[in-house]
Amino acid sequence: MATSRPLFIAVAGNIGAGKSSLTRLLADRFTWKPYYESVDDNPYLADFYGDMLRWSFHLQMYFLANRFKSHKQIVESGTSVIQDRSIYEDAEIFARNLYEMGRMTERDYTTYVSLFHVMMTYLKPPDLMIYLRASVDTLVQQIGKRGRDFEKGIERAYLERLNSHYEDWIRRYTIGPLLIVPTDDLDFVHRPQDFKYLAALVHRALQLIDMF
Repeated sequence: MATSRPLFIAVAGNIGAGKSSLTRLLADRFTWKPYYESVDDNPYLADFYGDMLRWSFHLQMYFLANRFKSHKQIVESGTSVIQDRSIYEDAEIFARNLYEMGRMTERDYTTYVSLFHVMMTYLKPPDLMIYLRASVDTLVQQIGKRGRDFEKGIERAYLERLNSHYEDWIRRYTIGPLLIVPTDDLDFVHRPQDFKYLAALVHRALQLIDMF
């Protein structure tokens, strides 16, 4: 590894892009501590997919609070960590998308964004952001394979809008090193050669961290 200091790596990407799987695999490969997105124990997620307008603000506030806590713990931990989904995606992608779709009120969105910007003044950005770029067809296929009940009602148009917001955010991402990984032709979970290739990309990106 190019640097001996503790590293903070974040994995970004749309629903079904493979963030959790990659987080687990890279944590094992590089001996990093993994931080996973809170999904199974999220008290709002099922209600949200049933009625987005009613529950969008609650869901986004839950994610924001949990990711702020995790981000702070990561920076202060003194160990190398990889995080499944970053706090930046909450505001840049999901809350913004819900507001633009009319599924979060202007009042709630304004309150949310105001709190997000205050939080950002206290947080150090990741040493490396890994963005998993996937087409909507790939996302739909991956979501279907994992078979989570609360994800069965996700609309294709919703995933398309999220992908558009992800691409816009990534174009504007300048707060730290960024590695973009197209994943449509990769299966890093089931094909060892694909994961080896991806891990090599990450290793090379890490060698350039101190040059940023």
